[in-house]
Amino acid sequence: MRNALPALLSLLTAALLSPVGAQAELGGTLASVQADGRQSNARIVSVTTTGFTRHDLMRPNGGTVSEFTNAADQVFAVTWSGPGKPDLRTLLGRYFATFQAAGTVERDAGGGMIRSLRRPVQVAQADLQIQTGGHMGWFHGVAYVPSLAPPGFAPDDLPQP
Repeated sequence: MRNALPALLSLLTAALLSPVGAQAELGGTLASVQADGRQSNARIVSVTTTGFTRHDLMRPNGGTVSEFTNAADQVFAVTWSGPGKPDLRTLLGRYFATFQAAGTVERDAGGGMIRSLRRPVQVAQADLQIQTGGHMGWFHGVAYVPSLAPPGFAPDDLPQP
């Protein structure tokens, strides 16, 4: 057992220090969409329209994640719906911290609560729009970065929660 411990520790250290595969995320690339589909065992169906491509990832639980890429293959929008939340930290990437901050309890100057954690999280910034919703057993949401969207794209082109 003593001889096996150093080998086990080496293996664990290597696993922890190894780079993790790309994840599909808002602002990410087409390669990250494909990698996420493989990692989550999702079936991907892509449809190209004028100025963008929609990649639908059908999750094994029956849910769908749609990722929209522009001509430069950057993900400018993601939508999700289904019986369980997808990994929003992965889907939102660098925008997750903004999303998470929007979900915290806000207090007024006197310490009274302004917003409850039970409300769906919404982010409405000039270059980041996120809407979430749902109920026990079914969740949906839309995240959109206008500066990455192709010319002529309108947020109405995205499925609304």
